[in-house]
Amino acid sequence: MYEKEKEQIIHTALALKEYRLIALSGGNVSLRTQQGHVLATPSGMLYETMQPSDIVVLDIEGNTVEGTRRASVDIEAILYILKKLPEVNAVIHTHQVYASAVGLVQDRLPAAVTTLPNACLGPINVAPFSSAASLEMGVMAVDYLNNKRAVILKNHGVITVGSNLKEALYSAVYLEDAAKTYIMAKVLGNPAILTEEQVEEAVGKFKPGIYGQS
Repeated sequence: MYEKEKEQIIHTALALKEYRLIALSGGNVSLRTQQGHVLATPSGMLYETMQPSDIVVLDIEGNTVEGTRRASVDIEAILYILKKLPEVNAVIHTHQVYASAVGLVQDRLPAAVTTLPNACLGPINVAPFSSAASLEMGVMAVDYLNNKRAVILKNHGVITVGSNLKEALYSAVYLEDAAKTYIMAKVLGNPAILTEEQVEEAVGKFKPGIYGQS
């Protein structure tokens, strides 16, 4: 069941490791199928060893439909996000360093480079602390996403979302690049921040049919 989607989840998780957004078995990747099932990475497994059979298939209430592994400990938060945001089908959780660092000292990562609104649709909020493996983690994510594709969890990490895995992955990668650039600029002085008009233009330039191949 869902062999292609399971392969895509593993490919996405390995890409997160390639871009150094997760380490060892940290973070998780989840995908809602057209049939309404949720595919989630298992708890505590190294992504390099993961096979499609290790991906857990659940219903939206968290009952296992297929698989013998335990789903990610964050599954309650993930399911909450999917229930509250019907336009979202993919959820990624990382512990990426630079975005998490911004969240320790600021309440928002401003849009200082165009790639942030390109992929994440604008500046990114920092949500109050919520522990791992808690429903509150999902609640804070939904409350602070603010129609963007990413939210930074204070003292914790990042959640990115998308209509598909590509959108959620791009959001995580470009969020980290934007955070890294912003931190470097802060060391040198006061970063120039994009205006609202410039942010809107950058969002528009990355829409399907304009950026990439059809």
